[in-house]
Amino acid sequence: MNEVLLYKALTWAIPILFAITLHEAAHAYVAKFFGDNTAYSLGRMSLNPIRHIDPVGTVVLPVALLLVSSPFIFGYAKPVPVNSGKLRNPRSSMAFVALAGPLSNLLMVLMWQVAGIILQLAGIKTVFLLEMVKAGIIVNLVLFAFNLFPLPPLDGGRILTSILPTPVGRMFARIEPFGFFILIGLLYFGVLRYWMRPLMVFGQTAVHTVLMPLSFLWR
Repeated sequence: MNEVLLYKALTWAIPILFAITLHEAAHAYVAKFFGDNTAYSLGRMSLNPIRHIDPVGTVVLPVALLLVSSPFIFGYAKPVPVNSGKLRNPRSSMAFVALAGPLSNLLMVLMWQVAGIILQLAGIKTVFLLEMVKAGIIVNLVLFAFNLFPLPPLDGGRILTSILPTPVGRMFARIEPFGFFILIGLLYFGVLRYWMRPLMVFGQTAVHTVLMPLSFLWR
């Protein structure tokens, strides 16, 4: 049993590290693009996973999900610091900064899908690599859908706060200290899956649509 868990952990480790690292680096890059150098000056606009690792979200949570045989294994990194006051247009720019993370995960779904196609075309049928590709696709679809949920402090909550009328947005942002507990409740009662599944299907469909012109390569 320990060997099975170790194998599964190794299969998911690289996809999770890539997923959270590029997610946070994307936030930092877009923030810098719109005028805020805070994350850049702290070294967070980096593809070095060590700069983004959160002991709980990157290590404890994925391992705990693995031990309870969760159908999905994912995690999160240290949030990238963004000073909205330094953004050229704080409200609209913050929406783009928040959106960058989930979009980076969708891009990684595409990258893992392409990796799978390359393995297929090359005739490589190594189970470990194929399982890693599958894990990469699932992890990034989960992070794409989960982070777009419209509740602070998730990216979707920040996007919604930015596009709501200013007074309403400020009131909505006050939910943030309670956001984690609300999410736990939604997860416990199984409500979040009604948001996750359609968005994951949408993300997978979008990637397949992009890859469709290349489908002749593996026919």
